[in-house]
Amino acid sequence: MVRDEFEAFVEAETPRLLGLAHALSGNPHDAWDLVQEALVRVGVRWRRLATENPGGYARPTLVRLNVDRTRRLRRERPGVVPDRVAPVVSDTILEPWLADALASLTPQQRAAVVLRVLEDLDHEGIAALLGCSAGTARTHLSRGLARMRERAAAREEVDAGD
Repeated sequence: MVRDEFEAFVEAETPRLLGLAHALSGNPHDAWDLVQEALVRVGVRWRRLATENPGGYARPTLVRLNVDRTRRLRRERPGVVPDRVAPVVSDTILEPWLADALASLTPQQRAAVVLRVLEDLDHEGIAALLGCSAGTARTHLSRGLARMRERAAAREEVDAGD
């Protein structure tokens, strides 16, 4: 019975988690890794989480795993700064220009924008997931959205010129 409940949760939540992970990481392979690790952590705690909100545990876990992944990459490859993720060439979740615009953001800006737009979190919710103050989360979101608007305006200029 417990296994069936967990499998139903995994089947229902994987698409949403995958979309969030893909938007955060910018890479479908890293997204799957993040989702799998988050689901493993939910599975280990399933008996306790099943009666609570397992999705509410999985999403913040996924965001923290991505932050840890970015920090680890910085330590392991000091000359390579993963502040800019590579855009995804074949992207079924996001329009290519939007994936490129997200790829131009710092990891914190990207996470703030994704959490605001996809998860509808306020500044306090974003701050809690990023491990920073609400003011810092507000700054990441503001700068990220400003850069996204710049990219959208540049795209409109290119489209108008065609």
